[in-house]
Amino acid sequence: MLTVNEIFHSIQGESTYTGAPCVFVRLTACDLRCTWCDTPYAFTEGVKRDVIDGVAAFGCPLVEITGGEPLLQDDVYPLMAGLRDRGLTVLVETGGHISVDRVPHGVVKIIDVKCPGSGESARNHWPNLDLLGPADEVKFVIRDRADYDFAREVVSRHALPAKCSAVLFSPVHDVLPPADLASWILADRLAVRLQLQVRPCPRRLRLRAKRWSC
Repeated sequence: MLTVNEIFHSIQGESTYTGAPCVFVRLTACDLRCTWCDTPYAFTEGVKRDVIDGVAAFGCPLVEITGGEPLLQDDVYPLMAGLRDRGLTVLVETGGHISVDRVPHGVVKIIDVKCPGSGESARNHWPNLDLLGPADEVKFVIRDRADYDFAREVVSRHALPAKCSAVLFSPVHDVLPPADLASWILADRLAVRLQLQVRPCPRRLRLRAKRWSC
C-alpha cells in the first residue's frame, strides 16, 4: 500500500505526451523544497490506498506516477511493474536526486534536473543521466539566464539529445517569459524542446499549476 495524495483523470500538460488523456497518481512526500514548487500540498497530505484499482477505474491507457517525489516509497516499484503488466503506458516523473536504477524496464522515466534557481541543484544524482533509455525524457525548469546556461552545459556535457527521447526546457511560470527562453534556444541552436505547461480544463475548482482535471 502506498500513501497517495490524489488520483485523478486529466489531460497531460507536460512532456512529449502533452495533450493526451492521462491518469495521474500523485504520491505523498518530498525531500526537496524547490523554490518554484507548485504542489507543496503533496508534502504531507495523503492516505493509504490501493492504487491499481483506482487507476483501472478510469479505463485510460496512459498513467503517470508523480508527487511529491514518487521514488521515496519503496512500494512504487511493484506498482509501476503491475501497471505496465496490465498493458498501460507508465510514466514516472522524478526530481532526479534518487537513483532510477530500480525503475522497471518499459516504464518511461521523466527526470527533472534541478537548476540553481530551484535551490536544489546540489542534490542532482548525476549517474541517473547514464541510465536513460531511448524512450526517456529529461526536463529542466528554468528561472533565469543563469539557469539556462547551467542547463545548456549539462545538455552538452552529457550528450543528452543522443541518450533520450526528448530534452525539455520549461520556463518558470510567471517568472521567465517564454519568448526569452525561445530566443536563447534558437541563438544557441540547441537540440531541445521548449515546453509550455498546458492547462486545458479551467473549470476545475482545485487549481493545479501543472495539470487540471475534468
